[in-house]
Amino acid sequence: MLPVSPAAQLALTLGDPLGIGPEIILKALAEPKVQACGQITVVGNRQVLETTYQLLKERTPTPLADPAHLCIEECDTDFRLRPSHLGQGNPDSGAASFIYLKTAIEQTLQGKFQGIITAPIAKYLWQQAGHSFPGQTEVLAQLSHAEHYGMMFVARSPWSHWQLRVLLATTHIPLRQVPAILTPALLRAKLDLLVGSLHQLFGIADPRIAVAGLNPHAGEQGQLGQEEQQWLTQLLQTYPKARIWGPLPADTMWLSPAQAWYGAGSAAVADAYVALYHDQGLIPVKMLAFDRAVNLTIGLPFIRTSPDHGTAFDIAGQGVARADSLKQAILWAAELLNTPATMKKLP
Repeated sequence: MLPVSPAAQLALTLGDPLGIGPEIILKALAEPKVQACGQITVVGNRQVLETTYQLLKERTPTPLADPAHLCIEECDTDFRLRPSHLGQGNPDSGAASFIYLKTAIEQTLQGKFQGIITAPIAKYLWQQAGHSFPGQTEVLAQLSHAEHYGMMFVARSPWSHWQLRVLLATTHIPLRQVPAILTPALLRAKLDLLVGSLHQLFGIADPRIAVAGLNPHAGEQGQLGQEEQQWLTQLLQTYPKARIWGPLPADTMWLSPAQAWYGAGSAAVADAYVALYHDQGLIPVKMLAFDRAVNLTIGLPFIRTSPDHGTAFDIAGQGVARADSLKQAILWAAELLNTPATMKKLP
């Protein structure tokens, strides 16, 4: 990781207070490397953190940050944590997690923070609380007025130090809706967004981008689907802003990244990979880098990262939740804030 300016101002949302968010936050913020990232403010509820801290002190040997020493932005919610309710997410916890996120976004847009790290929320509890958003990414985009945005997953291999970067062309939609929503205009906009982010955030001037096909075997010359022949191949072959490989069969596209991840083989790898729907990209990402992958939202006027897992209600409050992905999310946010182009862009 690049050296991080101690002046970095980062907001860390609490996530669903009945999930593992409070636990992994206390574990992550006890890590000296994380503490060195700059000023980290937890946006949420002090009572939730204090109750979690007292509960976990008896249940885990893992070091915990003492909430008394944390910077906490108290949100306007009357939610209070009862230990007996941990793991039993409900509309009240969903409503609280939405307020935490909204507060972090508003204060970041006002200039208080330079980036946001979001702990996990439960999308179905947002729905039950009356917030009809597919996920946190869409709220971030709407409140920051980002017309074009994307969900990218990044991870650094502990073996080879190679960086895996995967962009999802479509995100949280039913599989049957993908062919209708995945239009040439949408994919072109995602590629433009990806190229710009590779330039600005990662310093890659002439990126190589691998793009998966939509159908098995990338359509098998039209025998297994028509999208590749109808428009996808032509779009990728004529795209002017990067070197594009594809459309590639999705069942083999991930072999060279896997080899690069483990430092094996000499196959050429791309600077970024594009999956056309959620599971096409997230299955390989989580198989390779579940504890290290970070969700990076590109196209926002600020840095936003999050761990690549959910609320894990089934283990909440037991002291066994791993904070690795959240630590990586904080470290990545701080590192990306330190890239020269990002520092010029942010206020």
